Amino acid sequence: MNNNLDMYNKKRDFNKTKEPKGKKTKQNKKLVFVVQHHIARKDHFDLRLEWKGVLKSWAVPKGPSYNTKDRRLAILVEDHPYDYKDFEGTIPKGEYGAGTVMIFDEGYYEPLGNFEKDFKKGIIKFELKGKRLKGLWSLIHFKDNNWLLLKEKDEYYEFTNISSVTTSIKTGRTMKEIEEGKTIKKKYSKNVIEGIEISNPEKLIYTNSKITKKEVIDYYLKVSEKMLPYLKNRIISTVRCPDGVEGTCFFKKHLEKESEGISKIILTNKNKEKEDYYYITNVIGLISEAQMNSIEFHTWGSTITNLEKPDIMVFDLDPDEKLSLKKLREGVKDLKSILDELKLKSFLKTSGGKGYHILVPIRDVNWKEFRKIAKDIAVLMETKWPKKYTSNIRKEKRKNKIFIDWVRNTRGATSIVPYSLRARKNATVSFPISWEDLSKIKPDSITLKKALKKIKEKDPWEEFFKK
Repeated sequence: MNNNLDMYNKKRDFNKTKEPKGKKTKQNKKLVFVVQHHIARKDHFDLRLEWKGVLKSWAVPKGPSYNTKDRRLAILVEDHPYDYKDFEGTIPKGEYGAGTVMIFDEGYYEPLGNFEKDFKKGIIKFELKGKRLKGLWSLIHFKDNNWLLLKEKDEYYEFTNISSVTTSIKTGRTMKEIEEGKTIKKKYSKNVIEGIEISNPEKLIYTNSKITKKEVIDYYLKVSEKMLPYLKNRIISTVRCPDGVEGTCFFKKHLEKESEGISKIILTNKNKEKEDYYYITNVIGLISEAQMNSIEFHTWGSTITNLEKPDIMVFDLDPDEKLSLKKLREGVKDLKSILDELKLKSFLKTSGGKGYHILVPIRDVNWKEFRKIAKDIAVLMETKWPKKYTSNIRKEKRKNKIFIDWVRNTRGATSIVPYSLRARKNATVSFPISWEDLSKIKPDSITLKKALKKIKEKDPWEEFFKK
């Protein structure tokens, strides 16, 4: 493998073109990649992967594709200098490659083997960590300088439609604006949030409320500061709705690949088999999940740093369908009175469905003790008011009663996170409220739009992690 810039330099007159001169650059810890859209004699894309101080380069006539069935021709061309990753502009007429160059995407990549050996063998597998291009890809050599670029199967099944992108990821300019020499730097496109390209931003997620995918992601960005303390570093399950909440939704609790803001944890199940779970570490992880159509966020009651010591106990008051709201609210008060007697500080939130949730910060107990405490509290309520409450999960035991759901307080079980949207037609939210608001706010009355107004008010849960 030659890492040589002589051919690159011979082809260019640097008195005429603003392209960078060919010189090797010291390699950083992370390997960069860039994809440039280049309208020259022929319209094409250039894929460039950093290796040993240069950019190994392939011209891809049709550009990359997320369709795993597509086999894109990729022609190996001369090595380009490392600084070429930042080049966006016009190559003058008469010069080699004359035309306009736009930075379509940029980021880091990770070889999945030994890049140098794989290059010689003619099969290079790598993971792209860009803003528009993500996940697993392969370059396969078949003849002369001809290779194939193809997308491997992974979780990035619904990302950017390449043909729909017309602006630079770096400056937000169109090809025409670059050609005209406009230098006003724009803030990416409107559809990039926290550095993440939002695909199908106008797709309706909530048809009934006419709420788009971008509005859902904007919501999670705005509530992230309040939501993340209850979400980050806890194993999650999400409810994903690729076709909106009225389409097919499914639970997602395993992770194929890690990415920025999303990490993997391996646990052993009851059958002594290893399973991959995942957790969010920051706002980028939250936005990434929302971009992948995760609507609801559910978490374990413990953090990944103290997995066997749960710290958030959850009681879900689940009423019989015929039970009145008045009786449900009485149930909330009765449970609070029990918790008060036990000197357990409790916090109230809407479920976004038909019930209320009461959360209790707990510390210094293991899962077995934690589960027993929760069950004992539910049984105590059932014993004290047998006609009003049941601790039995079976629906036939719930007639004219409220089921005090304590079962979520079990290792591996999850519950809906404060501030999470629900995959229900009116875009309801499981939202923290004060005890004084119990008589005013119904379990399903806080919607996405109302939640955005309420987060500006005083936080009724500001003492949660101090207890």
